[in-house]
This record gives sequence, structure tokens and C-alpha cells, in this order.
Amino acid sequence: MVDFGYDISNFTDVASIYGTMEDFKDLLDTAHKKDLKVILDFVPNHSSDQHEWFQKSLKKIDPYTDYYVWHEGKKLPNGTVVAPNNWISLFGGSAWTWREERQAYYLHHYVVQQPDLNYSSPALVQQMKDVLKFWLDLGVDGFRVDAVPNLCEDQRFLDEPLSGTTNDPNDYDYTVKIYTKDVPGTYDVVKGWSELLAEYSGDKVMMIEAYTTIPMTMKYYTSGASYPFNFGMVVDLNNQSTAADFKHLIDRWIENMPEGATANWVAGNHDNPRLVSRFGPKARAVTLLTLLLPGVSVTYNGDEIGMEDTPVSWENTKDPEACLAGKNKFAKVTRDPERSPFQWDTTTSAGFSSNPNTWLPINENYKTVNLKTEKKDKDSYYNFYKTIAKLKKMPFLTKANLVTQVLSKNILLISRKTAKDGSVYAILNLGAGQETVNLSSIDKVSRELKVYYASANFDLKPGHRLSSSKRIKVPPYGIAVLIKH
Repeated sequence: MVDFGYDISNFTDVASIYGTMEDFKDLLDTAHKKDLKVILDFVPNHSSDQHEWFQKSLKKIDPYTDYYVWHEGKKLPNGTVVAPNNWISLFGGSAWTWREERQAYYLHHYVVQQPDLNYSSPALVQQMKDVLKFWLDLGVDGFRVDAVPNLCEDQRFLDEPLSGTTNDPNDYDYTVKIYTKDVPGTYDVVKGWSELLAEYSGDKVMMIEAYTTIPMTMKYYTSGASYPFNFGMVVDLNNQSTAADFKHLIDRWIENMPEGATANWVAGNHDNPRLVSRFGPKARAVTLLTLLLPGVSVTYNGDEIGMEDTPVSWENTKDPEACLAGKNKFAKVTRDPERSPFQWDTTTSAGFSSNPNTWLPINENYKTVNLKTEKKDKDSYYNFYKTIAKLKKMPFLTKANLVTQVLSKNILLISRKTAKDGSVYAILNLGAGQETVNLSSIDKVSRELKVYYASANFDLKPGHRLSSSKRIKVPPYGIAVLIKH
């Protein structure tokens, strides 16, 4: 638990604080009976330094000797041995740590207690396939694969060029990551995993976490992954983004994606501020896009009820990245605010725990922002989410063409339509002013449009029928979904 469990000491067992392997099997069985899929978080880049593999690798006990990235270091003219190069950990400082037992440095892209596994070792490559096979044999439905771009390193161990953006040699941004990120071998590893999953019956999914460029991201599709996460809405958009910004982001993914691949849309995750905190009044528009655009919708726990970041003081900080940054800088990097407990109801600790003191504090707004309360409010974030999500079950949407249009600086139109079966249109006002939209610019055919959903500030109500020649007023940050059958 140095890094919330991402420092894994056993890849084929369940941590005791979460239960037992029998508990997991019960969970899997119950979920499958309810027609739910179970996806596991697979962390292949590193293990804990407490892992048996690392402890044996320290002592050069085969076959574990080369399971990790070791280097004897660089000898200076005066005989001093220093780290082999200037590679930097994502959490700051050198990515190399010396171990006396082995008289060598080991690589760690993350915290010191997370030594990197060595994918230039055939034995390690097979070992990690065996880990996947263990869980697949139990019946899991796939994996979300963590931190993939750092899997492989250039074996020449050369210094990376300086970025020029900072003079601090301990800052991760000090160098340009040409030898430690997106190395070609990474895609070979992913391809090997894809081939393993293909050996199993059923739809086994592999979702890749990769913060990288569009060309490098798209390579995961061609490596056989179900899809690499599309983090565009997380890293490239914010509460100042215009309709043109949104259109560009959507079109960019669709146009670069290989033919026949499945798109996906991610609005938030556990490493970035929450959707509502990032986008403010534009949050519902973003949620609508993730659910209405073609492909897979990825929702971070709590975003479906509109949870916000929870203020977490330095004294209550748990995130290792924030703790390493120190009291003066922790607020800039901490991920604790988006990781506060899910808000179920108005009871103690928002129904998450009977203990009033949880690992991270409960957001003070839990009395109003919670699942139980929102179920009763027709205009709540939860009921909005549920209503839009139902559209994904409309059969024709799987073959509907996508058209994105910018009608003004702040008005974005999303069309999903087919020649015969019907069409869905979403009007999104991404600005703080009222705008007027002529429906003839949405649908040229003079047919009636039915209001499927309209935000509470609209004059329109669900079920209303509109002529396609009508002009409608779109309120600030208003969103509406119209259907034509």
C-alpha cells in the first residue's frame, strides 16, 4: 500500500484487506449471474520491492535474476559509481536506486518501492502472460492495463535529451522521454497479450492506459488491444473550450482510428480532477457526449451522480506523489480530491462506511449529492445520466453515421443518423449566453422532431414535438436531445 496497491507483492492473490480468493470467486460468479462483466486492473510495469521475485532477483537467483531492470552504473574517473543515466522517475528524482546486495542500480519509473519489470527478459514476458492466464482461467472478462507506455526501455541506457522547460534535474519534465516511453518493444508485448486473450472464448476486453501522442496511441489498436483509452476530454479540454475545440477532439479520434476499430470516450478517472470540478456547468454536455458518441462510454466512479473534488489538507494527504512533493507543492499534484469515497446516501460517511473517519474525507456536499437523494429528483445528475445512457440501447445507433457541426462559437451539434431507421440530434450550448438555433440547419427534411431530453433551463419538455423549420432558444449551458423516427 505504498501506492494504493499498485505496488503489487503477489500478482495472483487478493490482498487481505479486500478479502479472500473465495470472496473474489463469489463476486465473479454473482456478477456473471447478473450479466455483468468483471474487468481487473492489471499492473504490468512494476511490482513491489517486497515481491518474492524482486527479493530473489536481488540475490541473483535464477530465473528471477533478470526479471527487473538492473545496471551496474557508470564509473567516473575518480572511481565513484553513479546512476547509469539521467532518467527521471514520474514521481521526481532519479529513476535509479542502488542496492548493496546486488552491487547494482534498479530502475523504477514510479516510487522507489516499485521496481520496473524487465520486458527484455523472455522469462519475465512469459511470467506476466501466466499472470493473465491465471485470472482468465478463473473467468474474468478482461483487463484495464496500467501505465503501458513505460513497459520497455532502450537497452543502450543513454541519457535522454534535456527539454529546456525546467532547470530542475529532479523534475520529471527535465528530459524528453525518447528512451523510456513508447519504445517499439512495448507494442510487441501488448500484441502477445492480445494473442493470449484471443485463445479464450467470449468477448475478452483489454483496455490500455496510455498518455501519449495520437499516432503512438493508435498503435495499440493495431497491436490487438480492444482500445487504448481516449483521454482527450481529460487532458485537452476544459471549462474554457469552445464548440470548435470539442469538434476537433471528436473528429481527430474518429479520423485517426484504424478502420473497424471501436472508439471510446473517457471523461474522467482516478488520476485527474473530477468531471464537474473541471468543466463546471459544461459537465453535463461532456457526459452527454461520452454516452452518445459511437463506441464505448467510460465513466469514472461517482461522475454519474456529479460528484466533485473533495478538499484534502496536507495533514490528510495520502497520495504518494503529493507526499513526495511536500507541503508547499502537494496541492498541484495531489490526486486525493478525486478519490474521496462514493456518496451513497445521507447517513454516516455518506453510506460508504459506518466509521465517521474514512481513509480520505467525505465531501461536505454529500447531503445533496448522493445516489439515494438523486434517484428521487428527476432533474438530478443521476437521472440525466440514466436517461442519456438508455439511448445506447437504440439498435440503429450502432450503424448510425456521426456528424459533428459547429453552429456558433458555443453551439455544437452532434448527429447520429441513418437513412431509414431514425436519427438522434444533440444540441449543446457550451457558453454562458442564450443562443438561437434554427432546426432546419439540423434536419433538412421537413419532418417532426421529438424532444427526448432537455435540461431543466429549457422551455422544451420531453415528449414535445417540433417542426424542423422551428427556431428554438438554447439557454446558457443548455443541452437537448431530439429524435426523428
